[in-house]
Amino acid sequence: MKSAQAPSAEPLSKARLRVWLKLLKSVNGIETEIRRNLREEHGTTLPRFDVMSALARFPDGLKMSDLSSYLKVSNGNVTGIVDKLTEEGLALRVAVPGDRRAQVARLTAKGRAAFEDLAQHHEDWINTLLEGLSAGNVDALSAHLDSILDRQMEED
Repeated sequence: MKSAQAPSAEPLSKARLRVWLKLLKSVNGIETEIRRNLREEHGTTLPRFDVMSALARFPDGLKMSDLSSYLKVSNGNVTGIVDKLTEEGLALRVAVPGDRRAQVARLTAKGRAAFEDLAQHHEDWINTLLEGLSAGNVDALSAHLDSILDRQMEED
C-alpha cells in the first residue's frame, strides 16, 4: 500500500494528463487480455465478438450500414465478418423490402446461443480483471466516466 502523500503542487492539468495515461494503459491492457482470451479459448476475434454483440442487442436485425455506424467501423469490415458468421450458420441476411441494395443482418438461434456463451465468458474475464475495484469504487468510477461521456456528447 502506498503511503499518504501531501497534495502535489503541480498543475491540475498535469494530474489529469497522468490519469488519462493510466486510463489508456489500463484499457489497452484489458483489451489485449480480452483479445487473447477470445483467440485462445474460443478461436474468435474481438471484432467478431463486437458484431455478434451488436446483433444480439437488435434481435430484429440491423441494416449493414447501421451496423457499421453502430460499431464505428467501415462497411467492408462488417461485411466480411457477417459473411463468415452467415457461412457458419450464426447469422443471416434478409433483403429489405423496397430497397434492393440493403440487407438486414441478424443472429440465428445458433448465433444467439454462441454469443450468450461468449458474453458470459467475457463478463467473467472483465470481472476478474477488475476484481480490485470494490462496489463503491465501481460506482464512483462509473459516475466520473459518465460525466466525461456526457460532456463529450454535449460537444458533438
